[in-house]
Amino acid sequence: MKMDKRRKVDWYLIAILVLSAFLFGWGIWDAGSANGYYTAAITSMTKSWHNFIYGAFDPAGFITVDKPPVALWFMAISAKIFGVHGWSVVLPSVLAGIGSTFLMYKILTPKFGAWTGRIAALVFTITPTVVANERTNNMDAILVFFLLLAVYVLTRAVYKKNIWLVMVSFGLIGVSFNIKMLQAFMILPGMLVFYWLATKVNWKKRLAWLTAGMASLAVFTLALPMAVDAVPASQRPYIGSSQTNSLMELAFGYNGAERLLGQSTGTGGAFPGMGNKNKSSKTSKSGQNGQPTPPTQNGKNATANKGQMPAGGPGQANGRAGGPGQMGEGQMGGRPGGMMNGKKGKGGMGGAGGAFAIGNAGPFRLFQDDLGSQIGWFLPLSIIGMFAGYFVFRKRGNKWYQVSDEQSEVLLWAGWLVPIYGFFSVAGFFHPYYTIMLAPAIAALTAIGVVAVKRLLGQKDSMGSVVGKALISLGLVSTTALQAYYAWDYYPALGIALVVIAVLLSAWWWLPNQKFTKLRSILSALVVAVLAGWWALTPTLAHNSAQIPFAGPSLLQSGKGNGGGMMSSKVDTDLLNYLEKHQGNAKYMAAATNTNPADSYIIKSGRSIMALGGFNGTDPTMTLAQFKHLVKTGQVRYFIAGGMGMGKSSTGQIGKISTWVQKYGKQVNYNGKKSTTTSTTSQQGGPGQQSTTLYDLSGTVK
Repeated sequence: MKMDKRRKVDWYLIAILVLSAFLFGWGIWDAGSANGYYTAAITSMTKSWHNFIYGAFDPAGFITVDKPPVALWFMAISAKIFGVHGWSVVLPSVLAGIGSTFLMYKILTPKFGAWTGRIAALVFTITPTVVANERTNNMDAILVFFLLLAVYVLTRAVYKKNIWLVMVSFGLIGVSFNIKMLQAFMILPGMLVFYWLATKVNWKKRLAWLTAGMASLAVFTLALPMAVDAVPASQRPYIGSSQTNSLMELAFGYNGAERLLGQSTGTGGAFPGMGNKNKSSKTSKSGQNGQPTPPTQNGKNATANKGQMPAGGPGQANGRAGGPGQMGEGQMGGRPGGMMNGKKGKGGMGGAGGAFAIGNAGPFRLFQDDLGSQIGWFLPLSIIGMFAGYFVFRKRGNKWYQVSDEQSEVLLWAGWLVPIYGFFSVAGFFHPYYTIMLAPAIAALTAIGVVAVKRLLGQKDSMGSVVGKALISLGLVSTTALQAYYAWDYYPALGIALVVIAVLLSAWWWLPNQKFTKLRSILSALVVAVLAGWWALTPTLAHNSAQIPFAGPSLLQSGKGNGGGMMSSKVDTDLLNYLEKHQGNAKYMAAATNTNPADSYIIKSGRSIMALGGFNGTDPTMTLAQFKHLVKTGQVRYFIAGGMGMGKSSTGQIGKISTWVQKYGKQVNYNGKKSTTTSTTSQQGGPGQQSTTLYDLSGTVK
């Protein structure tokens, strides 16, 4: 009789995948333009292979976005198939999130069992920043998927002793580099430690395979940047946010060392870090499209410098109500949204104070409210799981330097968690949503810890059972106390109740009666998951697909959608109609200092607007003389000022161009007045104002 080789369906996994699809995908039809900066690029990429390959921001291919194009390729393909919509550009992130959930299960199940894989997949799915990220067209969701795919392939390579899979695994890290650059390399320490300890071949072959893997990593990492940099600058777009028009420089500068040391390019002033000395939720300012108004510039406080936007934003950012040339706290300054329904400091990001509210640098930064409310919910459990898993799965008889297969996987996830934890503890330039990088390791180590504790509890009449109960008590109380802290400004009574319940459950675990073990386990899981699950649910209920993604109850107070992101200007229909009617043979419908408000007009019209200074308005793309030549030859006729598009604080050549436009350009009476105040959408979906002026440059250069 033949055995039935059909695999049994894991309905628990199916349920978790359905949950992830709901959390990540429900309501994305209200995504609006999601991250308008990248959606404009996706719009442009659907128009030509040239734009597609380079990730051009505008249809004319003048400048790229500030990241490599790989993640955008998936989004552009989706947009080409379904049309450019909020949901179509977000769809690849949703699918990547579901794929990541599945990979969590696939990586952990072989060595630790199905329940470990299920728990890891569930914890990953209900981590608040994961849900927020998977609902946007930022790069992070796709990056995490490729990193998990690399780890999965590496585990298969090790256990199957296959050199080709080793090369594929490290090659996938190279692909990941071309999604978000050096951020992809943060998991390499864990992968290398795991490979060396877990591979069961002699050391010579192990070294040879590793050399092949590193060669694959180098090829897939450098092929695209070197190929792009080898193309003459006149035949490709300018590399956005670089200072030397180089993708390699972008990788190791703006998207590399400056993430750790603080941004010093692309802002018009040094940016040594956020929240290192003062509570960031009170002091940090958010600039255009999520870029910073630095707390310090050249050693001076931003307020002392009258709050000028370093990147050419429209004047004041010091919390005053936003008239023309100003922006109030309800738009971008301080905690976005300021007071919301009486919840001081919680209106901005559900616990995180803004795009750059990252707490005080130090070993406990990730536990602080700003970052912890997005990623810290299961962090205590993961730390407990890391130590418990390593010691519990030690094979009896092994020497101290010998590790079991299970221990090597614990070290894999510890090698993912610890370096990234260290980076976020000291780094000076990142957004809170970047902490999604920690989510897979936190989920995996939490699940491993649960299984390790279960094994300890099975050691009856021994010290193991006592240690297991102690770890349960520590995990329950520490986790619920931390979560109550995050939820305090919203649900203080609930937070207290959960801590009390956790203490009672902890005591219950110590009772000698072994009945109702399953009930105790279920209640313990609910207690540590209920608040995190609620936080994770808020972006879904709010249909939120923000440019600066976050999770928290403030989303439910500020309404659905928020698709425009941090500071996305709405299209002025009169202005767009005027430009479309009068563009004539000009290559560019208009020019602006930076990508806002260019992105919204590109998305709406499909026509090109030249973002002279890139994302921040300070990229040295051309000189004043070169810009005058474009005007003289009729390639550029109009200039959009305001709308975060031009200001007196622009620096370098872009500042000179801005000054020249203001001095010699003729203000256009395109809707019955020379300038107009247009509505905006803040990160929380709240209203703001921007002053927009259109200049006609024809005839200014003879």
